[in-house]
Amino acid sequence: MEPGLRNYLLITGGYWAFTLTDGAIRMLVVLYFHQLGYSPFEVAMLFLFYECFGIVTNLMGGWLGARIGLNLIMHIGMALQVVALLMLAVPEAWLNVVYVMIAQALSGIAKDLNKMSAKAGVKLLVPQANHSRLFKWVAMLTGSKNALKGVGFFLGAVLLEVVGFRNALLILAGGLLSVLMVTAVLLSNGLGKSNAKPKFTQLFSSTVAINWLSAGRFFLFGARDIWFVVGLPVFLFSVLGWRFSEVGAFLALWVIGYGVVQSCAPLLLNGRRPDGVTVIKWSALLMLVPAAIALALQLGFEPNRVIIIGLAIFGAVFAINSAVHSYLIVAWSEHDTVSQNVGFYYMANAGGRLTGTVLSGWIYQAQGLTGCLWWSAGFVLMATLLSLRLKKHAY
Repeated sequence: MEPGLRNYLLITGGYWAFTLTDGAIRMLVVLYFHQLGYSPFEVAMLFLFYECFGIVTNLMGGWLGARIGLNLIMHIGMALQVVALLMLAVPEAWLNVVYVMIAQALSGIAKDLNKMSAKAGVKLLVPQANHSRLFKWVAMLTGSKNALKGVGFFLGAVLLEVVGFRNALLILAGGLLSVLMVTAVLLSNGLGKSNAKPKFTQLFSSTVAINWLSAGRFFLFGARDIWFVVGLPVFLFSVLGWRFSEVGAFLALWVIGYGVVQSCAPLLLNGRRPDGVTVIKWSALLMLVPAAIALALQLGFEPNRVIIIGLAIFGAVFAINSAVHSYLIVAWSEHDTVSQNVGFYYMANAGGRLTGTVLSGWIYQAQGLTGCLWWSAGFVLMATLLSLRLKKHAY
């Protein structure tokens, strides 16, 4: 097996294992603390540090990756996630809001270190002129990650019902620690380590296209999380009367389907290399979907059917948007600056998730799920308008 493919498979395997725990811990925290009587806004606040620290982590992580190697960054992320899982596996009396926020902060740092290192690493494993393979590998890594995150949602919900909150966390921590030890032994050292040793002042991107792409990414992922993180699972559980396992299974299937579509993006785009115009077209199409779901709910259509069909369409269109973005950030980056650019880009991504998460709890509490959906449509409109600056970046 060629070294590039071997390292790609190792990075992907480690990313998969981490993603399972990331999806599971998200569902465990949302459902468990809602069951304890936390309001939707209070549940959203539990993720405040998770998203907030992700902003700093992505910015710093890209710079650190260029200095000490992406493989070491990935393993630091895994180790921090194990610590975060064990922090939450304490007696219930210890689980106050501040304590959980601190544990979630570690989990957020871990997630973004792991994701940044995996995405940037792929760029370095593909020959510079092979854009087709780069698009396929990025799409496969990102899509499979999201599919596994869906499995993690389901795993978290099932473990909560079967073994309880604390035991679920211990099982997840043990599994991830095992994968960490295997990849630490097998993965090549020094991946992504720059010979130039970038300065701290090079944290921010100086590439105009990457700056506008990052701005669009902020609103794109804010649009997803503004209704998906807190509003949707609480709505399914509290309003529609779904059980924990049903909520977890549905969200898991959605994320799995989303990941499959993302992996198939190169085929769905007929093998064409995405560019700035591709971003604009798919972003404009996405804007219509949450608006249509909100309108259908307000007009009194049967909510179960509207949510299931609407979420499926939203997931498919969002997956194409995300796949195109994920490819362009690595394609538009030079080899020597890929970790810094990817870190900067995912800093914007984390900022969008933070904004969407906070607004998801607040807007759902004040305006319900339809309010979250209208805000989502507004965020996608902003992403589309910002992406217009990428029109000249067409091949």
